[in-house]
Amino acid sequence: MGWGRLKGLPRLRLRGGGYLNAYFDRAAFWAGARAEQGGERKAAIGKKTIVEHTSINPNKAAHIGHVRNAVLGDTMVRVLRHAGNRVQIQNYIDNTGVQVADVVIGFLQMEQRTPIGVKMMAMEPMFDYYCWDLYAKATNFFAEDKARAEKLRSATLRAIEEGKGEDAEVAQVVADAIVGSHLRTMARLDIHYDLLARESEILHLKFWDAAFEMLKKSGAIHLATTGKMAGCWVMPWEEEKKETSVINTETAESTEDTQKSEDEENSQDKIIVRSNGTVTYVGKDIAYQLWKFGLLGKDFYYRKWPNVPEGETVWATTSGKSDPAAPHFGEAASCVYNVIDARQAYLQKVVAAGLRALGHGEAAERSIHLSYEIVALTPRCAAEMGYELTSEEAKKPYVEVSGRKGFGVKADDLLDKLEAAALDEVQSRHPANFEGFALDLWTTVEQSETAHAIAIGALRFYLLKFTRTSVIAFDFRDALSFEGETGPYCQYAVVRARGIWRRGAEISPEMTSEDNIAEAARILELSQPEAARKFLDTSENNDLWELSLLAGSLDHAVEAAIGTQEPAFVAKYAFQLAQAFNNFYHKHHILSEADEQKRAFLLRLTELVEAQLVRALGLMGIEAPEKM
Repeated sequence: MGWGRLKGLPRLRLRGGGYLNAYFDRAAFWAGARAEQGGERKAAIGKKTIVEHTSINPNKAAHIGHVRNAVLGDTMVRVLRHAGNRVQIQNYIDNTGVQVADVVIGFLQMEQRTPIGVKMMAMEPMFDYYCWDLYAKATNFFAEDKARAEKLRSATLRAIEEGKGEDAEVAQVVADAIVGSHLRTMARLDIHYDLLARESEILHLKFWDAAFEMLKKSGAIHLATTGKMAGCWVMPWEEEKKETSVINTETAESTEDTQKSEDEENSQDKIIVRSNGTVTYVGKDIAYQLWKFGLLGKDFYYRKWPNVPEGETVWATTSGKSDPAAPHFGEAASCVYNVIDARQAYLQKVVAAGLRALGHGEAAERSIHLSYEIVALTPRCAAEMGYELTSEEAKKPYVEVSGRKGFGVKADDLLDKLEAAALDEVQSRHPANFEGFALDLWTTVEQSETAHAIAIGALRFYLLKFTRTSVIAFDFRDALSFEGETGPYCQYAVVRARGIWRRGAEISPEMTSEDNIAEAARILELSQPEAARKFLDTSENNDLWELSLLAGSLDHAVEAAIGTQEPAFVAKYAFQLAQAFNNFYHKHHILSEADEQKRAFLLRLTELVEAQLVRALGLMGIEAPEKM
C-alpha cells in the first residue's frame, strides 16, 4: 500500500508486524550533501551562550587534566557556533583562592623572598614550573603542622581578598604571570578566550556583597550559632551524604582546603562564608552565575589583558577604569556551560541550589555542568615521562596524577614530547635532504609545521574520542599511531584524498582541474539528482551510497554532540568517515576508471568526503595538513 510521498522519502510501505518500510531518496540526499559541502557556517543568532572552560588555578603550570577541560570546552564552543549559536568563551581565574595563597606562603614564609624578588622571578621563563614545585613543597610544609597551616592560610586568604599588604601584592604577581603562561600553553592547542573573569573583582566590585544580601534576604543561608560551623553562614543541603564523596579523592584539586579531614571537608562544601569572614569558592561562584544570567544588577569593568600570545586580544575584568572599547560582556546569557571535572559535581549542585533558593529555577536548569573524569597515565607513559614507579604501580592499568604532590604531566612537556615524536616520524618519511639527490624533499619549516599539526591532532582527538564519563589513561604511542581510532589516522585520510588530485594533475592536468571537472559535471548533469541516481541506487554501488550518506551526516553528529553534551560524537563521526573513505580508496581505482562519467562521480564523492572531514576535524580544533 502506498502512503504518498514525503520529502526525501519517495516510498513508504506497510509491512507485517506493524513495521513501516521507508525508502530513502538517495539522489536527493546526494544533492543536499553537495549543497551542505559548499555552505557557509550558520549565522549566529539569538541570545548568547556562555561556555566557561579551562579555569585553572593560577598557581602553577597547566597539566594534562587541564588540557582535557580546555579541549572539551573549546570543542563545545566550535560545535555550538557551527549550529548557529552566539557563543562567548569565558575563563574563570580564581586568583584569590587557597591554591594561590599556598604559593604566596611558599615564597614569603618558606623561602623568605621579598615582593620585588618574586616580581623579578615572575619575569623569567618557566616561572609556572617553579611554582609547580613550590606548591608541592608547600603541601608537605602544611602537612607537618596543621595548626600552622590553618593560621597561615587564614591570614593570607584574608589579606588577598582585601587586597592589602605584601601577601596581596605577591598573589597578584603570581596569578597574573601564571595566567600569561596558561594562555601561551593553550594557544599552542589553538584554544583562545573572549574574557578572563577574575575572582578578585567579584569581591572588590561588591558582586559578592550583593549576592550575600540576596541570599540572606531570601533565607537561602543562615548563620550557624552552634557546633563546629558556629559563626559560619551556611546553606542547608539535604543530599550531602549521598553527593559529597565524589570530590573526596586524593588527586582532586578542590577549591576548598583539601588538607582537612574528609568529614570537615564535606561540611565546608556548604559553608558560604567561613567564621573568619572569608568567602568560600561556592559563595563567589553563586555571585558569578547570577551575573552570567543578568540577575545580579551589577557589571564588571573591563580592560585588555596585557600578557597574551602574539596576535590575540583577550579581555579581562578589572577593578579599575573600564575600557570604553570593551564588548558588552554583561549581556544576560540564555544558557551557561560550566566545564568542570566530575569531582566538583557536589559544588556545582550547591551553586544551582543557591540559584533556585533565590527564585531563579529556570537559570539553574540552564546552568549546565559539563563534567568529565580524570586523565591518568598508562604505566608506560609515566615511565617515559621520567617517573619512577613501584612494582605495584607498574601493574595497574593507569597511574593517577596529583598536582598537589607535584606528580603529573605538565601540558607544555606533553606537547613538546608529542611534537618531537611526530617530527621524528615526519623526518623518517620525508627527509629534508638526502645525500644531494633531488627527491620529494621538505623544508625544515614544512617538517616542523606538519609535526605540530599531527601532535595537536593526536592529543585533541585522543582526549575527545572517550566519553566524558570515561577515565582516560593517556599513552604517547597509542595517541600518535597512524592506524586505528586516532587523530593522525583521520588527518591521513584527508591527505590521501588530496593526493588523488595531485596525482591526477601529474598524470593529466585536465583530468582533475576544477574547471574540467565542473564542465564534466555540467555535461553529464552529475549535480542533478537524476544523474547521480545510477551510481547510488544500484546494489553493486551500495558502498558509494553508504559513503555519501556518512559524508552528508556531519550536521547530525553535531546535533547529537549538542543534544547530549558529548563532543565524542564528532570524534566518532570523523573516524568512521575516514575509515569508510580508506575502504573506498582501496576498492575503487579513481583516476584510472575507464568510464568517464563514473570517474567524475568518484572524484566528486572524494571532494565531498575531503570537505566534510576537514570540517569535522576543524570542529575538534584539528588541522588537516597538506602532506604527512
